[in-house]
Amino acid sequence: MSQENFLPILLGSDMNVYGMARAFHEAYGIQSVAYAGAELAPTRFSKIVTINQVEGFDHDPGFTETLIKLGKNTYNDPAMKYLLIPCGDGYAELLAKHKEELKPYYTFIANDYSLLKRLINKVSFYEVCEEYGLPYPKTFILTPELLTEGTFKGELPFDFPVALKPANSVAWLSVDFEGRKKAFIIDNRTEFEEIVSRIYQAGYQYEMIVQDFIPGDDSNMRVLNAYVDENHEVRVMGLGHPLLEDPTPGAVGNYVVIIPDENDQIYQMIRKFLKEIEYVGFANFDLKYDARDGQYKLFEINLRQGRSSFFITLSGLNLAKFITEDLVFEKPYTETVYGKADAPEAKLWLGVPKNIFLTYAKENPAKERAKKLLAENRWGTTVFYKEDLSLKRWILLKRMFHLYNKRFKTYFHTKEG
Repeated sequence: MSQENFLPILLGSDMNVYGMARAFHEAYGIQSVAYAGAELAPTRFSKIVTINQVEGFDHDPGFTETLIKLGKNTYNDPAMKYLLIPCGDGYAELLAKHKEELKPYYTFIANDYSLLKRLINKVSFYEVCEEYGLPYPKTFILTPELLTEGTFKGELPFDFPVALKPANSVAWLSVDFEGRKKAFIIDNRTEFEEIVSRIYQAGYQYEMIVQDFIPGDDSNMRVLNAYVDENHEVRVMGLGHPLLEDPTPGAVGNYVVIIPDENDQIYQMIRKFLKEIEYVGFANFDLKYDARDGQYKLFEINLRQGRSSFFITLSGLNLAKFITEDLVFEKPYTETVYGKADAPEAKLWLGVPKNIFLTYAKENPAKERAKKLLAENRWGTTVFYKEDLSLKRWILLKRMFHLYNKRFKTYFHTKEG
């Protein structure tokens, strides 16, 4: 099959979608199409991906009805392969749930729905970590049943500070209250009780994850992206060392500066885990180094590429090629390709302007290495792509990046623990 005989169909319209569309364009010179419930800024005014906004596409029954209709009426050339790739949590879940219905029309890889449900819920994910011996932070599960008159009065099994985040990230999207964040770091008991009360008074009815806060700033984090084929063989693994995160309440935890890294202990631990649970497709892990016991501890898995996963493609491991060679060209697995920190292609990935990185990232050896890459012009972004910079898109992206100055000025504070 030639490279003209397949079409990437991406699900979503965010930065992750643009990163995958750019990866396909760089690898094969082809344009992608995307379907989403809403059109977001990173993919707007693009020549390399055509966004189709479909009302109700991001939930049932709109998702399945739209794709089946397209499969029957539009994407029906028997000489073509239509490569379907979910780029968000909701789309990964919908594809896993409806994979039997969609198989006649599209080429894709998706986990069993039962495995997906265990992994996307943080409560059951930590149970899976326990079962497979993976290190994770000390965790307490807070449920509505443990509240007394809307407040938690019980004892926590570890001291403050603690991290607090919702177990059900989908339900969290529809909850609103003063001070709402994607996740919280809480320093004392009074603040903890007040935030918990607000959360449940606002109508959230699921578990909250309370965790021992691992000391250290953003530069103690690591992010890993992988692609796993139908035989559960890991075809590629790339580790990144985040140096800075977005401090905006609704985007806490989103990495904005990453340098390539490598760690064989992490690689082999995750590779073994993915094979044992019979995982398939893209996977994205967040970890943090705990200096108290010298372990990297898992926070979560996303059953897709990470939002910042283009950092791997930028450094020479094009994610689009790995899924295409597997599903479209049907090349057999030979060995796992591991990302290297000092590869000749290694580059600094920025999701914010350079001045934000230089001002706010903590001074340490990793930042010095990143500054060296910057000085050598070995850096890049996901969205500024020279092959796709019309005047309208350039203005939009410059404004998008400029807004980070106000965000950091308003919300940034150090997290030394």
